[in-house]
Amino acid sequence: MSSSVAELSVWDVIAGEAERESALWAAALRPMAEREEEAIFSPLAPAGFALGLESIYEGYLLHYGRPRLFAPADSATAILLGDYLYAHGLVRLAAHGEVGVVEDFAELVSLCAQLRADDREGDGAAWAGTAVLLGTRDVRLETGRAALRLQADPAPLHAVAELEAGPEAVAHALALHAGRVD
Repeated sequence: MSSSVAELSVWDVIAGEAERESALWAAALRPMAEREEEAIFSPLAPAGFALGLESIYEGYLLHYGRPRLFAPADSATAILLGDYLYAHGLVRLAAHGEVGVVEDFAELVSLCAQLRADDREGDGAAWAGTAVLLGTRDVRLETGRAALRLQADPAPLHAVAELEAGPEAVAHALALHAGRVD
């Protein structure tokens, strides 16, 4: 029985592609009953970006938190699998033909890596702000990123996320995120 990508869930596609790509990734998959198939930031983003966004976020969780679909045997495998998911997610986003979306995620991943290296807060606001303004080239996104990068101030990104998606949706996403990152 074959299914098209449209018939599969985001989680089925991420897991299935990783499983087919590498025996190492297949071995790292959680059993179906243990997978936590919960979207965190994709509900804040424009429709159609969920697969790319959740692939990249799962990669982020492999680097910095508790992934939902995978349980790698060691940290080296987690880093490699996270990098694979970053790349695969960017390919998915690039398929939309919108360069701005890929740029947004490249900036997001870079900013979050800087925050982590400096042991600073704000990655949740960066994810939320990016999700709501994904591909829009809205100046508020770069202004918010600059405030976070230079002044350690996540408030502008948090505020734009709330303005665009609503306070409840953002609070929900940030609470889920906080429960997944170290």
